[in-house]
Amino acid sequence: MAIRNRIAELQNEISEWRRDLHMHPELLFDTFRTSEFVATKLREFGCDQIVTGIGRTGVVGVIKGRQDSSGKVVGLRADMDALPIREETGAEHASKTDGVMHACGHDGHTSMLLGAAKYLAETRNFDGSVVAIFQPAEEGGAGGKEMVDDGLMDRFGIDEVYGMHNMPGLPTGEFAIRSGPLLAAADTFTIGIEGKGGHAAQPHLARDTTLAASHVVVALQSIVARNIHPLRSLVLSVTSFQTNSDAHNVIPQRAALKGTVRTLDEETRDMAAKRLAEVAKSTAEAYGATAEVRYEKGYPVTINAQAQTEFAAEAARSVAGKVDENAGILMASEDFSFMLNERPGAFILVGNGDTAPVHHAKYDFNDEVIPAGCSYWAEIAESRMPAS
Repeated sequence: MAIRNRIAELQNEISEWRRDLHMHPELLFDTFRTSEFVATKLREFGCDQIVTGIGRTGVVGVIKGRQDSSGKVVGLRADMDALPIREETGAEHASKTDGVMHACGHDGHTSMLLGAAKYLAETRNFDGSVVAIFQPAEEGGAGGKEMVDDGLMDRFGIDEVYGMHNMPGLPTGEFAIRSGPLLAAADTFTIGIEGKGGHAAQPHLARDTTLAASHVVVALQSIVARNIHPLRSLVLSVTSFQTNSDAHNVIPQRAALKGTVRTLDEETRDMAAKRLAEVAKSTAEAYGATAEVRYEKGYPVTINAQAQTEFAAEAARSVAGKVDENAGILMASEDFSFMLNERPGAFILVGNGDTAPVHHAKYDFNDEVIPAGCSYWAEIAESRMPAS
């Protein structure tokens, strides 16, 4: 692997940062300690500009190259927030906050970008400016959108933006990417079903919401099977089913369903939203109940620009030797998509090795990924903005 010598020297230090962040996870926009940790490090590195409070608790560090004749500005983004999961790794650096842990590797993402920032601030072997973006609230809070809405791109003159996420199952330090859609749009829905409660021994006098809601769950799958083009992708999952009674002898008055919809294009996304409401209402009505549907669009599709993807693949290849340039599309989502909607760029996956999957209580970021991740960021800056 073409790991920069200076980054290899920094691996233990970067790992220490990562483990410190892992022990002190924070949720959504409440990344106060993490944001201060990041800002303090950027000051120590001698970044030319450090701005806090972008997108509430986001942090940005600007590093200028030894030349600035190109006028080019490249953004590199890492996410900082954790998940509401109780850790089961048994690691010495396990979370000290009960019920909260870095189960998606954002501690590693933040540390790798900090490591790259330290290297780039020392060497400045590029012509232009690097904007290191540390984002809160990736896990459902749309922190990327908050930073964009707060003027991130225009304020710092960002021309292109790049993101990276670790991937359990992919060999440690290897990379995977694809042009076009890589990750899905993620929407949520809630269906409230109203019937007529009653005694379970007299169902004929009630309008059974449990029965109606059960048929709604089944009927919703017909959208995937019969309404969407077979060659298009749609995931529709009902993930919660609740009634307003937990008694054995009561037919509940109300039931509520919750779930998610994942798509890769806007036409399918709009069709799914329309049919979900139609199917839920008509099915509930067939069983004497009524349904109220709330559908909320969330993160858009993560779409990699072709030119930037080709460049990112070449940068990764120079680090890892080989890159999978036709990575499989994932139906997970990423709010880096909001940044890619504003500027051309690319999102890449870096192998975390044979570890527990992300969002799992036994997941831990693999510190052996650090040299490859940091070197990739350095290569993006130095190759996209080469100094003469």
